[in-house]
Amino acid sequence: MIPPGLLTYFEALLPEALAWLEALVRIESHSQDKAGVDRQAMDIAGRFAALEADAEVLPVSSAGNTLRARMPGAAGTLPVLFLGHLDTVWPKGTIDARPFRVDGARAFGPGTYDMKAGLVLALLVCRALKEGKCRRRREVRFLFTGDEEIGTAGGLPYLKDAAAGCRAALCLEPPLPGGKVKTFRKGVGVFRIRVRGISAHAGVEPERGANAILELCRQVVGLEGMCHPGSGISISAGIIRGGSASNVVPAEAEAEVDVRVASAEQGTLLEERIRGLRPFDSRCALEVLGGMNRPPLERSEAVVALYLSARAAALELGMALGEGGTGGGSDGSFTAAMGVPTLDGLGIDGGGAHAESEHVEILDIPRRAALLCRLLEVLD
Repeated sequence: MIPPGLLTYFEALLPEALAWLEALVRIESHSQDKAGVDRQAMDIAGRFAALEADAEVLPVSSAGNTLRARMPGAAGTLPVLFLGHLDTVWPKGTIDARPFRVDGARAFGPGTYDMKAGLVLALLVCRALKEGKCRRRREVRFLFTGDEEIGTAGGLPYLKDAAAGCRAALCLEPPLPGGKVKTFRKGVGVFRIRVRGISAHAGVEPERGANAILELCRQVVGLEGMCHPGSGISISAGIIRGGSASNVVPAEAEAEVDVRVASAEQGTLLEERIRGLRPFDSRCALEVLGGMNRPPLERSEAVVALYLSARAAALELGMALGEGGTGGGSDGSFTAAMGVPTLDGLGIDGGGAHAESEHVEILDIPRRAALLCRLLEVLD
């Protein structure tokens, strides 16, 4: 059963949790602002250290730094990893236009939902561990990358190191509407298709040219034919560039293509097909860059078992914990691909991810913190 007063304990901490959230939101941490992300990492590292956790900031040259922390556990037990990210999609200066505010039962501000409230949850769990409110034997690890919103290229080695040998990975990304956790995520790929044609005067001798834009359009239509929504495959050309002037047969064109897949096998097959594209016009040359950069989080037996443990813990708290899936990726996709049972979407309920309406439901903070602590105990 749940330790007496666990939920009450976190409810008493709610004013402090809101103060933490406001402080984190005020430190702007746009993915492309390394200095801002690094400040966020240092701030949270200090908060973990104050809670007697071993904390360190890990350097990343290509993007914001990664934060790692741990609370030691009994020897011979497998660790549990909490993971998430420090960066947001909001450029520096957004806080001036949309400052943190509390309106009724909701807290608003850039990054509140995705996912600074999740970082607050991690700190609350750490505090409960420090004060003996959460009875667990396992080592608890925390790993927060500084570049998740742009692919996690810099933080990935640290993430894989932290996840190695773990009993479970609990991702503090926002949940689905209604607080549902995520037991499935699509894999993500980004491809850049470049075409090199032959320029010519569009009015005098167009036949001497090989139109790179026309070739690219044919390729995009061909990619559309690879889509199979029923199987989870989607392909979208989101950005197209090309040409130099309206009276010149364009010699260059390129497209950025987003690919989503439901399984690792689909990702492998699609990448092979895209890299194997051939020009319709033999006078044009194709170059394919990029690839699949985030694996899917597949709803495996291990993921379902972890979800069922979380659902049982939620029921003890009087909460109904549903599950679902999404087309977006997260760092939980990487841990799942490593074979670590992963449950995603354990963050605070709310809405408006990547939108000006971004917010979290304040009263969900103590509930989710209590759920995480109970889940740690159940996993023992």
